[in-house]
Amino acid sequence: MIQRLAILGVGLIGGSLALSLRRHGAVGEVVGCGRRPEGLERAAALGVIDRWTTDPAEAVAGADVAVVCVPLRAMRGIFEALHGAVEPGTVVTDAGSVKGTVIADAEAVFGEVPAWLVPGHPIAGTEHSGVDAAFAELYDRRRVILTPLAGADADAVARVEAMWHEAGARVIRMGADHHDEVLAATSHLPHVLAYTLVDTLAGWDDRQEIFEYAAGGFRDFTRIASSDPAMWRDICAANRDHLVHALRRYQADLGQIAEALAAGDDERLLRVFENAQAARAGFLRLLEGRS
Repeated sequence: MIQRLAILGVGLIGGSLALSLRRHGAVGEVVGCGRRPEGLERAAALGVIDRWTTDPAEAVAGADVAVVCVPLRAMRGIFEALHGAVEPGTVVTDAGSVKGTVIADAEAVFGEVPAWLVPGHPIAGTEHSGVDAAFAELYDRRRVILTPLAGADADAVARVEAMWHEAGARVIRMGADHHDEVLAATSHLPHVLAYTLVDTLAGWDDRQEIFEYAAGGFRDFTRIASSDPAMWRDICAANRDHLVHALRRYQADLGQIAEALAAGDDERLLRVFENAQAARAGFLRLLEGRS
């Protein structure tokens, strides 16, 4: 039971965590923190938080656990506000999509990553944002990756793990750089592809006709291009090196497909499609096994 939970950044991710913990009776008071009072008032009206403040230091006062759910470019500012304000016994974690920059920001502010800070990343979300998009089931059977450093307090890590388990998630641990490499391929690359495809088609002269005749496949493939552009710009910039590597690998494979089509090598095209179909079937079986 978390007696007092502080959510710094009450949007889809932080709001859904609060709702999920409430659903399971795993949290007492929830304190919200953000830059816009109107958004925090909305979160209180929805029952996501009990009270709010715009001061991060005030938000974490007396908290058992504080979860930082702000955009990556705002992370360092939050750490600066928390410098000297985190009381003994308070555990801090985050939900940033790139762990390398979170760790670098913590080191820049605190001199090292404090033992009470447990970097983390819930692998969950939708194309929507804001507290109105929050829902209690977001983390059910989803993975949360924690990337604690060697000096992390074992009790702090255990408490963060327990919190996410109570929210319905499955928790694994991973090195921060490996996390960023994996997420570059499985999350950041797909978002870049979706945004780029829509942008490419929007630049064609007959784009209106193209979008008029686009079917479900186009809608499904490009759904994530409805996500917050500024947020994804920040994520891609923060994971630049790993994402560039993933993009270049994809470009090479796409170039081979173009060459096969130009050369009339239909069998090569079929092999790629069959391999992709089998790989995706395996992925879906994996998902079913987690449910």
